[in-house]
Amino acid sequence: EVQLVESGGGLVQAGGSLRLSCAASGLTFGFDDYAIAWFRQAPGKEREGVACISNNDHSTYYDDSVRGRFTISSDNAKTTAYLEMNSLKPEDTAVYFCAVDYSGVPHLLETLYDYWGQGTQVTVSS
Repeated sequence: EVQLVESGGGLVQAGGSLRLSCAASGLTFGFDDYAIAWFRQAPGKEREGVACISNNDHSTYYDDSVRGRFTISSDNAKTTAYLEMNSLKPEDTAVYFCAVDYSGVPHLLETLYDYWGQGTQVTVSS
């Protein structure tokens, strides 16, 4: 059974930082075969893609709203992905989800991701 477990969320003041983790287990293929993405969903809004990475060549892509503030990375040995979030803003408040795509191609097309975690809450106070 594939499991993605997010952690690291919490309450932080604007301008602060958080580091989210996404631990993967039970994947059918090697961790480096997958692409991993972080999505977020704020109250009353649709889920949106934030950042993604290819575990094969570690190429990355970011949504404009977080580029320059967030950094996605992955550790193939630990089968874990990370999202380092700096200069946080109140509008970053959301539940953050990680997801994996066997295609290995990093993208932010939500419907193409195969497995999802349960999410972790990030709240940024002003």
